[in-house]
Amino acid sequence: MALKFHTLDVFTDRRFGGNPLAVVLGADDLTDAQMQAIAGEFNLSETVFVQTSTRPAHSAKMRIFTPRSEIPFAGHPTIGTAILLAELNVPVHNGETDALVILEQTIGTVRVGARLRDGAPAFAEFDAPKLPAEAGILPPDDVLAAGLGLIPSEVGFENHAPICYAAGNTFAFVPVASLDAIRRARVNGGHWEKAFEQQGVSGVYVYTRQCEHTNGAFHVRMFAPQIGISEDPATGSAAVGLAGLVHQFDRLPDGTHKRVVEQGYEMGRPSQISLTLVVAGGKLSTVRIGGSAVRVSEGTIEV
Repeated sequence: MALKFHTLDVFTDRRFGGNPLAVVLGADDLTDAQMQAIAGEFNLSETVFVQTSTRPAHSAKMRIFTPRSEIPFAGHPTIGTAILLAELNVPVHNGETDALVILEQTIGTVRVGARLRDGAPAFAEFDAPKLPAEAGILPPDDVLAAGLGLIPSEVGFENHAPICYAAGNTFAFVPVASLDAIRRARVNGGHWEKAFEQQGVSGVYVYTRQCEHTNGAFHVRMFAPQIGISEDPATGSAAVGLAGLVHQFDRLPDGTHKRVVEQGYEMGRPSQISLTLVVAGGKLSTVRIGGSAVRVSEGTIEV
């Protein structure tokens, strides 16, 4: 059986940046084991398998696999798959079109708005299917610092402190004081296991306010060796959790707040994630993730 696939770079407006994604089409007849094996073969942060939707009004069903396991939701697979399906299936009129792509994921139905323009990278955004919620307790700062190869005084800034948030996937969020510190962060051997692997988190999201570019609000890195991702160039699902702690620590007033999150620079894969937070009645009511994607390659894979 030969299946068509495409690869895209997501959360970037140019090839060879952002987070690479493989999307395998027509995957209805694949077993779970086959999908996991193919994801391991691509060896990207995530591989998407597109299947026939269960409802006529929906665009597709999709399943998401890391090289080691299936996950219920992820941001760059959602953005990349929506853009690919829009480009393949939606006609462009007068050089532009807007499309609603409805994707069935394990976490639930996700509606993605895609914007296609001739001569410009495609852009898509979606409302997070779950709002972030606090989840779990982390060890003391000195243990977290050791796990990242940092010193305790480099953990935390202003009133931001380490915290766990979940929005489909659970992440440990560790604020650090500077770009210098975040550039030196790493998975630090046995100290990492003590700090993070006993906490049941999908990954560790390290962030600082110091940025490479003036339009950035946060510079971040994400490590998830326990699910086969040594470091991720762009992590939309973790940006959803970031929205929760930004609302908590920065005490945002009611209204719409937009932030740009930069990631992947230490990997040579610069990424830009658009993060929108809507606060109503003092509570976080909506988290929206957006970004561009460009197609890189296509082919067939024999199963």
